Amino acid sequence: MGTPAFNRHAFRAAQRAAPLSDFARELFAALSLDARSISPKFFYDAPGSALFDRICELPEYYPTRTELRILTECACEIAAQIGPDAEIIEFGAGSLTKVRLLLDALESPRRYVPIDISGAHLEAAAARLRADYPRLAVQPVVADYTMPLVLPPARGKGIGQRVGFFPGSTLGNFTPDEALAFLQLAHRLLRGGGLLLGVDLVKDPALLHAAYNDAQGVTAAFNLNLLRRANAELGTDFDLDGFTHAAFYNSPLRRVEMHLVSRRPQEVTLDGQRFSFEEGETLHTENSHKFTVEGLRALAVEAGFRPAAVWTDPDRLFSVHWLQAPAAQ
Repeated sequence: MGTPAFNRHAFRAAQRAAPLSDFARELFAALSLDARSISPKFFYDAPGSALFDRICELPEYYPTRTELRILTECACEIAAQIGPDAEIIEFGAGSLTKVRLLLDALESPRRYVPIDISGAHLEAAAARLRADYPRLAVQPVVADYTMPLVLPPARGKGIGQRVGFFPGSTLGNFTPDEALAFLQLAHRLLRGGGLLLGVDLVKDPALLHAAYNDAQGVTAAFNLNLLRRANAELGTDFDLDGFTHAAFYNSPLRRVEMHLVSRRPQEVTLDGQRFSFEEGETLHTENSHKFTVEGLRALAVEAGFRPAAVWTDPDRLFSVHWLQAPAAQ
């Protein structure tokens, strides 16, 4: 049997009859602005998550391998901070790769709650983790971890510290105000425990440029996948050949910016509305802020944490922080 032709007009009519998704609402708002920008959380459908996994293996992309090295070499010290019978809450869990190093180092971890917005990707990764750690209660939660969370009830007694795990310098994707708000939310959730946080450090801009403009073009495909996803899920008509990937280090703001740049004048339709792009006009898709150790510790204090140990690699490319979350007074 042949595949039925895609009827874009019927798709849009059905779409207008139903409430807009979060993706549709935020993309509509972004396209309506003069300076167009959208949250990077919409990168992570199943194809986007798979592309990001490939990015993490690229030779130019130092953050993943450097953080893995820190977690491996400092595993015993990290485990001593966390203690036995811990409950691990991972924000933006992705493929659940880094947490394995943590689980292997811990003494009898009791429960693991990975939180991610990409449901299919998370469920598949959780199934693999359950098979490898049969004594660990693995309870994935499909949610936006920047919003207030309701965790599944813990089973059994005698669970130790509740510990947040937020690797990968994802904190750098937030604006400074959003980063503070997330840390405040995490502090409330983790009171009496702590947060293990990985953040990228300020460094030579040439290293940053290479990391976000890899020779194989995987980061470019990851960026453009946002438009493919919009076409597939929202019925937009982005011409993927009409946009190109651009990433650069904004030194005064200490951040790498990723944009999708329009190659020519063009129009895009979303929910019956047409939006124009001039040649060179961009959709700003991601910021990746870089930190100093001192700056991150000051931000953590502002959010209510008590900074404790910090680990870095010899070249000080990346840092992992243990932030204690004091119980409510």
